[in-house]
Amino acid sequence: MTTAMLTAPPARDVAAVAVVAGPRPRIMSRPLVLLLAANVGALTSLYLLLSVVPLYAGSVGAGGVGAGLATGALMLSTVVAELATPRLVASFGYRKVFAVGLVLLGVPALALTFLSSMTAILLVCVVRGLGFAVIMVVAGALVATLVPAERRGEGLGIAGIVAGVPGVIALPLGLWLAPNVGFAAVFVAGAVVALVGLVAVPGIPDRAANSDEAVGVVAALRNPALIRPSLVFVATTAAAGIVVAFIPLALSGAAGGVVAPALLIQAAAATVARWWSGRRSDRHGPAGQLVPGLVLAAVGTLALVLVSSPVAVLAGMVVFGFGFGMIQSSTMALMLSRVSPASYGTVSAVWNMAYDFGYGAGPTGFGVLAASTGYPAAFAVTAAVMLTALRPARRK
Repeated sequence: MTTAMLTAPPARDVAAVAVVAGPRPRIMSRPLVLLLAANVGALTSLYLLLSVVPLYAGSVGAGGVGAGLATGALMLSTVVAELATPRLVASFGYRKVFAVGLVLLGVPALALTFLSSMTAILLVCVVRGLGFAVIMVVAGALVATLVPAERRGEGLGIAGIVAGVPGVIALPLGLWLAPNVGFAAVFVAGAVVALVGLVAVPGIPDRAANSDEAVGVVAALRNPALIRPSLVFVATTAAAGIVVAFIPLALSGAAGGVVAPALLIQAAAATVARWWSGRRSDRHGPAGQLVPGLVLAAVGTLALVLVSSPVAVLAGMVVFGFGFGMIQSSTMALMLSRVSPASYGTVSAVWNMAYDFGYGAGPTGFGVLAASTGYPAAFAVTAAVMLTALRPARRK
């Protein structure tokens, strides 16, 4: 690991220089717009099929087990590919790897229009997971590369807002389209919106504009300066996975009408917080947001102990969402500030791995716990476990 990788200036130092030197540079540029457009297409493809493929597996006789295997295969291959993507980028450049990711995400969806065996469905999910991982890692690294350093936090926040739109629109749209126009139409649409992004590939940078040696993923996972923010992020993403998976179950019955508003409020609060946190990071540095963001997320989770109170649940989701959004933005900005641009792909991979691991492990452990303690106690334990991440958060 080179000295340059460990001594990259934090966002607040660069911002201070910018204030003296003159007006801050613009965030948006043609390459960034092209990248975000292609990324929206990829995410739309993912979300259109995310719940539809499990339904398709169930419709061909695989049942609930097959539906679960389809989602599990997608996520497992995603995590595996995230480990390898930085090395691929170092060897082949951003453009080729990003283009391959779009192809791997889009083309296999077409196969589902004429294949219906469980083996074929699982293979499609595995390949699409590889493509999705590549796209997310490359997109994260390129956003950090294309946004001026002194406005990186705000740029990451804007990218987060743009990336959130497909989930809000495409996920329910896919579930509506499948029974109304058929599975095949959804699969074709998922392929097309991913592959259209290939048009944007020539307009994005091919490599980081520096000669530093990139840090590998294994080395990054041994670096305390990168692992500490990752642990804080895992703690909050685990809670986010729990919220999405178990609020519908915990609020069943009389309080069931609160589920949709609660999840919507949480997502909206997180989106606003990502942008706000990014702007604040540009002015004051991201490190100071880890502790308050973690505490807010834990307090919001603790509020779910009062599952019978709609007011407490909705208020808790506002607080949790804001804290989660702060952590999303500040952890990425902090990790990027600790490496050179050549290692942005590695940081993006580690950050995405932390997200996927927490989002999957949290609900798994919570389900076992809640079966013994009930939901209120399980939410209280979750909040307490989250606060154990205060130690790495304080050390930053």
